[in-house]
Amino acid sequence: MNVLVTGASGFIGSHLTYRLVNDGWCVHVITRKDSNLRLLKEVKNKIVIHEHDGTALGMLLILDIVKPAIVFHLASFTTSHHKSENIDQLIKSNILFGNQLVDAMVQNNVYMLINTGTYWQHYHNKEYSPVCLYAATKQAFENILQFYVETTALKVITLKLFDTYGPNDPRPKLFNQLRNAVENGVCLEMSPGEQLIDIVFIGDVVEAYIIAAKRLLDGVGDKVEELSVSSRNHISLKKMVEIYLKIVGKKVDIKWGGRKYREREVMIPWKNGKTLPGWSPKITIEQGIRLMEGI
Repeated sequence: MNVLVTGASGFIGSHLTYRLVNDGWCVHVITRKDSNLRLLKEVKNKIVIHEHDGTALGMLLILDIVKPAIVFHLASFTTSHHKSENIDQLIKSNILFGNQLVDAMVQNNVYMLINTGTYWQHYHNKEYSPVCLYAATKQAFENILQFYVETTALKVITLKLFDTYGPNDPRPKLFNQLRNAVENGVCLEMSPGEQLIDIVFIGDVVEAYIIAAKRLLDGVGDKVEELSVSSRNHISLKKMVEIYLKIVGKKVDIKWGGRKYREREVMIPWKNGKTLPGWSPKITIEQGIRLMEGI
């Protein structure tokens, strides 16, 4: 059965692609001309890669070739605080590309989409309040999807992700910052560290996409659903750092309060989302850190 993955060159998308290949799916991925496929190096000969030229016609041709049973849409441009020069990329990656994708889907009678959202769409636990422009573009695309849901046979599950971590993560996230500080003996300037973190191991995140796909293929649920992929366990940033350093047996010089909280810092993660039925996190933070570090 053909499946199509966008964002396959990223951290989450690459792990999902490996899982789909291992599960026996015929996996097609969409890339850009400048995409870095390093994270897919061990599976490149087992997937079909389609280079998108940025146009609606180009996307239509890809969907006509692939005609997937289901589409996993993970491609996005992410930034917590945008600069003016980021606006074009945010709109092109998070709205235009997605609109081209879903329009090409319905024109080719492909009606199952798993979309990716973010808890940053729910600042202060509101039904909608974007933490940043990135979150606003994710909401804008969901609003566009509603048109296609109401006018075609399209069915959509949007998985609202929280923080993620795991092996082979190239992003400049917390654990990479700590690892680099350990290796280079530098002092980390961090916020006061009282914000609560909701973080999910990559294996559990990928499992959520698989369960969501089965939900669509089985015809379960409403035409459009927004479902949460949460650890259900909030840990303060300070405590998270303490757990990590204890497990790896290292020390890091950290200046807590060395920088201020970011504007619209999420102090308490969104907790009103409906959990994806049939899914729950299996890997604890301690287990996940050990898996990530090969301990």
